This record gives sequence, C-alpha cells and structure tokens, in this order.
Amino acid sequence: MSEPGRQEAARPWLRLVLVISLDGRLAPPEGGAAQLGGPGDRRALEEALAWADGCLIGAETLRRHGTTCLLKDPQLLALRRGEGRHPQPVAIAVSRSGQLPATLPFFRQPLERWLLAAEPSPVAIPGFSHQLPLARWPEAIDALAGRGMRQLVVLGGAGLAASLLGAGLIDELQLTLCPRLLGGAHQWLPSGSPVWPPDGPWELIEHRALGGDELLLRYRRGRESSGG
Repeated sequence: MSEPGRQEAARPWLRLVLVISLDGRLAPPEGGAAQLGGPGDRRALEEALAWADGCLIGAETLRRHGTTCLLKDPQLLALRRGEGRHPQPVAIAVSRSGQLPATLPFFRQPLERWLLAAEPSPVAIPGFSHQLPLARWPEAIDALAGRGMRQLVVLGGAGLAASLLGAGLIDELQLTLCPRLLGGAHQWLPSGSPVWPPDGPWELIEHRALGGDELLLRYRRGRESSGG
C-alpha cells in the first residue's frame, strides 16, 4: 500500500496520526486520557494501521495507556494477509531509558515489538524481538529502513511528535478534529517546540467528515518544506 504518487525514498514515510480537540489539545488540563474520537476516527486510525509497516509509540504513552492500538477490522486484516504481511504492524516503543514495566498489557498484545532506546541495554530485553539505538533520529530512521520499514505511523505522544517534527522527519499529518474544547497545557505540539523547516507550507491531501461532527484532515509536507 504505497503512498500515491510517491517516489521510492531511502528512508521510510512517516505519518503522524492524532485525535485532537478543537483547541488542539490531546488531554484535559489535569492530564490523563481525554477519550477523544468516535467510531469514524477509529476507522480512520485502523486504515492508517493497515497502511503501516510499523508504529512508533512513546514510552510515556505506553505507560499511561498500557497498550497500543490494534487493527481489528476484518476487511483490513484480510487485506494485510493477502499482501503477505503480519496482521498487525510492528509496535516500535521509543524510550530514553529502554525500561518499560513488564506488567504492561502491551507485552501480551498479539504483535511484534521492537525497542528504540537512547540507553540501549547490553542484553536482550524480554518482550522485544529487536533493540535499536536512538542517538539521533536520522540514524534511527535509517536503521528502521534497513529492517524493512517503509511506511511508519507515529501514534504519540506529544514529545515524540515534537522531536520528529523538529528533525524534519514527519512527512504527513493525519488529524481527527473532535467537537470538544479542553483547555489546559496539553497541546499536540508543545509550546516552544522547534519545527523544521519553520516556514514551509503543508498541502491538504484529504478531508472528510467522520460522523459525530468529527473531521479528518490529512496534510502532506509541501515541496518547499521537503526541498522538492
């Protein structure tokens, strides 16, 4: 399921997938899960999972939620099997310390787990089939490409999204806009986060109503931003 009109690139295509409030928040002022997104957003999320070879998930997001998102739609699962792919994209946990509680339900989910760690362990960490170093994002993304990752979904949280945007590595934004106002400090792109390049426009490639007054917006990094 290659990106339409996309030329084959050396590094993977990264799509940031988020559900946000009308005021751009991921969580209520007190933190925790906002319970944003209805059935339409769930379908859009699963379509992104079906497209992806792997999903990048921040360690703090895993600690808070306990699990990652699974593809459940029978048609999308059948599509992946028909293409000779695993039913679920690889879950790639991103962690500074490389430490995640072994009791997390994440480790019992039916998927393959990889670890990107800034402080990699000298021994294999149970629950992960591959462990890769995270010194700088370009090298880490190249390492994922070397293991067959061509299409990656980024599922959050905000810190992970900001670091990848700051490195100029997010190619596409998939945002579900939900009809709620949350307020507070938990923006999907934290205040003061560097974005590279800072002034390049993004191109709208899809917009559709999802039901329940939710709206899906997909933007691709523009030619000025990508250097094309």
